[in-house]
Amino acid sequence: MQRDFGKRRSLNTVTHNVLVFPNQLMPTLRQFQTVACATATALLFVSTSPAQDLIKPVGDVVEVAAGFAFTEGPAWDPSDSSLYFTDIPNTTIYQLDASGKLSKFTTDSKHTNGLLITSDGRLLGCQMDGQVVQYDKATGNATVLANKFDGTRFNAPNDLIIDRQGGIYFTDPLFRAPMPLPQGIQAVYYISQSGEVTRVTESIAAPNGIGLSPDGKRLYVCPSQQSEMLVYDVAAGGKLENGRTFCKVKQPAGKSDTGADGIVLDQEGNVYITTHLGVEIFSPAGKSLGLVEFPQQPANVTLGGKDGKTMYVTARTALYKVTMPRSGLKPN
Repeated sequence: MQRDFGKRRSLNTVTHNVLVFPNQLMPTLRQFQTVACATATALLFVSTSPAQDLIKPVGDVVEVAAGFAFTEGPAWDPSDSSLYFTDIPNTTIYQLDASGKLSKFTTDSKHTNGLLITSDGRLLGCQMDGQVVQYDKATGNATVLANKFDGTRFNAPNDLIIDRQGGIYFTDPLFRAPMPLPQGIQAVYYISQSGEVTRVTESIAAPNGIGLSPDGKRLYVCPSQQSEMLVYDVAAGGKLENGRTFCKVKQPAGKSDTGADGIVLDQEGNVYITTHLGVEIFSPAGKSLGLVEFPQQPANVTLGGKDGKTMYVTARTALYKVTMPRSGLKPN
């Protein structure tokens, strides 16, 4: 069943989907948000950027499906207009078909987190039980692509992205990992097209979401235990150079160092990051272009639909969608 949050109305419900306030009213805005977010089921869009720079949602947030334990890994498959996503605690991957019918793709996902559809239609996933895999879309069976580095299992692969050469970058944080950490540190790895595995970063505080710029020259990494998001220059052979801060995500009231989770980019290179507050959107230069809020805290995000403008968000026990003005990047 779909619920259109934009159609609910009460005295405490936010009924406008775009709110823009000048800087001098920000203290009042923060007080308003504290009250409104506790009761609102309609979309709330917040920004202090000039109106011409904003990336505004088109319409309201819609609940697509609910009743899960913890949703993650939305991946759009343009070959049949379906969406895959995971329910990590229940070790299940779901498929939402073009008609809106929801079915279980596999119930043996080994705690799969991030999913990815490649340009040639392959379904890849990060199993938090220790491996990166490719799923057979006909049977749901998984083939291991990598499960070790230097002879030792990974911590708990989390999210992944593929480059134009067919190499796979993935994050390997501590979530669901055995202790002490098998790899000793949390980092990003690269699986070459030939299957060789390389560690391409130093230690990162819980590396989570990962994405590539439209030209493939920059790799973004979203740590979950710091407010600064990272970006690297991509060098030959999948190597990374010049790691630096890309942006700093907005913080909940009273907190200063909460991190992020998922990430997706649109065709213009704008970066959409799931945070404790919603989906915050940044320009390629790291300028905040707005924040889209949801009834539950988002975990991950993708852009799909026939025109690539439907933003699907996995958020705790539910899956949501909202239309955006820009199309997502086509997969490598």
